[in-house]
Amino acid sequence: MGDIKVTDHRGFRQRTHRMTLSAAALFCALALSFIAPQTARAASNPKYAAIVIDADTGTVLFSRNADSLRYPASLTKMMTLYMTFDALDKGTLKLDQKLKVSKRASGQAPSKLYLEPGETITVEQAIKALITKSANDVATVLAEAMGGTEYQFALNMTQQARQLGMYKTTFRNASGLPNRRQKTTASDLATLARALYDHFPQYYSYFATKSFTWKDKTYTSHNSLLKSYTGTDGIKTGYTRASGFNLTTSAVHDDERLIGVVLGGRSSKTRDAHMKLILDQSFSKLKKNPELIPRLVNVPTPRLKPGTEPLFLVKDTSGTAVELASNSAADELGNDIETGLPIIEQGDQSPPRDWGIQIGAFKSAETAREYLNKAQAATPKLLSAKDTIILPVETNAGTVYRARFSPISEMDAAQACVTLIDKGFSCFAFSEEIRTTSG
Repeated sequence: MGDIKVTDHRGFRQRTHRMTLSAAALFCALALSFIAPQTARAASNPKYAAIVIDADTGTVLFSRNADSLRYPASLTKMMTLYMTFDALDKGTLKLDQKLKVSKRASGQAPSKLYLEPGETITVEQAIKALITKSANDVATVLAEAMGGTEYQFALNMTQQARQLGMYKTTFRNASGLPNRRQKTTASDLATLARALYDHFPQYYSYFATKSFTWKDKTYTSHNSLLKSYTGTDGIKTGYTRASGFNLTTSAVHDDERLIGVVLGGRSSKTRDAHMKLILDQSFSKLKKNPELIPRLVNVPTPRLKPGTEPLFLVKDTSGTAVELASNSAADELGNDIETGLPIIEQGDQSPPRDWGIQIGAFKSAETAREYLNKAQAATPKLLSAKDTIILPVETNAGTVYRARFSPISEMDAAQACVTLIDKGFSCFAFSEEIRTTSG
C-alpha cells in the first residue's frame, strides 16, 4: 500500500490519500457500472457535456465529453467576474466605483437591466446583476471599464483563460451572447470555477446571491440549486438555443467541496436534476471510499492570480510611426453569430464580416511597404503579399500611410497579431465593414 500525494505547485491546497492498485481498479470498474445507466439519456444529447472535480485536488470524479467544444452562453460571465475580482484585488476597480453606461452597452440584447446611456451603476451592483439577472448590458459596462472596448476585453479574457490552463477556450464577448467562435469545454469551465473559489475567497460569496434589486425591481437568481441542493454556494447558469441549458455548481458536503459542470441540458429542470445526480454520485464516492480517490486525469491547475496583459498591444518599434495602432474602432467588433441559431434568453448580434490588421501608420508609403514586407515575412502562413494595403490618411501632422493586411479571416487576424506582437511589431485587428467606413 502506498501514498498518493496530489500536490498543487501553483498555490492550491494539498491532500494525501492511500490506496492499493487492486482496490483502485475495482473501484473504477464499480463506479463506471454505477454511473453509465443513469447518464445514457444525457449522453445521447449532442450538446451534452459534464464533469465533476474535487475542488481541493482537481481530481476528476465524473466526466462525459468534458474536453469537447461547446458554447458557454452566460457561463462566459464567470470569466468576466474573474477579471472584475482581479481588478478589485489590484485596486484598479473599487466596489463603490460608478461605471458609466455607453450607448453600445445599453443596446445589448436581453437578458438585461435595460440601462440607459449615460446612467451609472456601481461595480458591486454590476457584480450582483451578472450573478442573479445575468444582465448582458451590465457585462458590457464592466468590459468597457476594464478593457476600453468589449472587443479588447474579450482578447484579455482569452489570454487570461490560457494563463489559467483553459487551453481550449476562446472568448469573443463578455456576456455569452451567441458567437460561433466563442467556445469552451466542461473541463475548462471547471478550471475557471475552481480558480474563482481559490483565487478570490473574499469575493466568492457573491455567487451565493439569491436576489438583487435595481430601480425598485427585485431579480431572483436563475440558479435554483442554491435553494434545492444542500451545500450549494454558487455559481452560474446559462442558456442559448445553440448551447442548451448550462450550469456550473459548487457544493460542500462534510467539508468536501465539489465543482460540477453540465452543458447542453434540454431544459433547466433536467439540467438541474442531472447536476444533482452526478454530484450525489461523486459525494457518495468520497463518503464510501474516503481513501480511494482515483488518481485519474486532473483538471489543469490554475496559476495563482496571473497578471493580465492585452493580446493586441500597441508598440512603436520603428521610430518612424507617427500614428500608433489604435483600438478606437473595436467598439463595434467581435459579436458575429452562428447564423440560423435563434435564442430565447440572450438575443443575437450582427452577421460575420471580413477582417484585417493594421501594423502601424508611417510618414511615407515606402516605409509602410517596408514594414508590410517584414510582417508578411514574419507570418508567411497567415499573411499574403496580395492582401497588403497602404492607405493614405490626412492628419494634423500631415499625410500618414496606414499599413494593413485585408481581407483576411478573423482567426488569421487574431493569430497574426499575436505572432507579430511577439516579434516586436505593432498590431490591431478590425473588421472590413469598419475599415471601409472609417478610413
